Amino acid sequence: MSGAGPRPAPAAAGPEGLAALAGALRAHPSIRGKRAIAAATAELGLGAASAGQPGDDAAVLPRPGGGYDLLAGEGFIPAFVADDPWFAGWCGVMVNLSDIAAMGGRAVALIDQVWAPSAEAAAPMMAGLRAAAEAYGVPVVGGHTNYAGRELSLAVSVFGRAEALISGAAARPGETLIAAVDLRGAYRPSFDNFCAALDVAPERLRADLALLPELAEAGLVRAGKDISQGGIAGTALMLAECSGAGIDIDLDALVLPGGTDPERWLRSFPSFGFLLTARPQDAAAVCARFAARDISATVIGTVTPGSAVTFRSGGAAALFWDHAATPYLGLAPKEPSHA
Repeated sequence: MSGAGPRPAPAAAGPEGLAALAGALRAHPSIRGKRAIAAATAELGLGAASAGQPGDDAAVLPRPGGGYDLLAGEGFIPAFVADDPWFAGWCGVMVNLSDIAAMGGRAVALIDQVWAPSAEAAAPMMAGLRAAAEAYGVPVVGGHTNYAGRELSLAVSVFGRAEALISGAAARPGETLIAAVDLRGAYRPSFDNFCAALDVAPERLRADLALLPELAEAGLVRAGKDISQGGIAGTALMLAECSGAGIDIDLDALVLPGGTDPERWLRSFPSFGFLLTARPQDAAAVCARFAARDISATVIGTVTPGSAVTFRSGGAAALFWDHAATPYLGLAPKEPSHA
């Protein structure tokens, strides 16, 4: 656990400080790294209207009889895997299940793709995969293994199902933006990964993720994304662009782990974190569902018309990103979103 309890974010130091914060995040590799998606989708000829809903946390395939099949996958940079192979294996499961939950779904099964110089070199990574699969109750049912690789490499894919969708392309102007994050954890020694999933009862992990499909099926949430690489700032930008909207983020409303720098928190990758939008009249009910499980959930902003993601603090405002002027994923809809 972190050494101090959650606290509100301190106000940025005036307009200059807010602009500096926005500029630092715009330039950070965790934010800019997602722009590779734009190149990949262009090379594959994919757009916002393509099959599977590119830009969402999982590919969406409607089932003929109703509901949706969901497919997602995650690959990990070699430096992350080499730094902590066991945790990389755990993350291979955890982040995929988060993607399925972010879509309002429940995970069914996982497959892994592993490269390593030997079985011995792969053992810690495989142990992490196994531990997480057992903790979350989702089996690894197959995959691809190569023990003649030059270095440890890992990718994991997941299959899930949803009855009601939460989509990263469905935010509408006038809706409130809610950040739901489990703050009962601490940063890992390297990188900006905030983990609240280790040394936790499996029942808690499973029930926490179940909140997302429950919210979708109750009609309380229909738009959102899990907070991934790029943190709150980058995830809000992806949500805004894919929805054809803007987002105002009230930095003064953020709740941070004790002792955390706001800039770091805005780019951090929490083990359990989601940005969700809801009708203003539903926001309290959404936050209450998370609070009942001791998960922080706070209204931190508003979906707006336009294409600007803007930071606000202490009466000042600073543009973080305008996705119409500078596309991010390149997956904006042809028509802007309307309330």
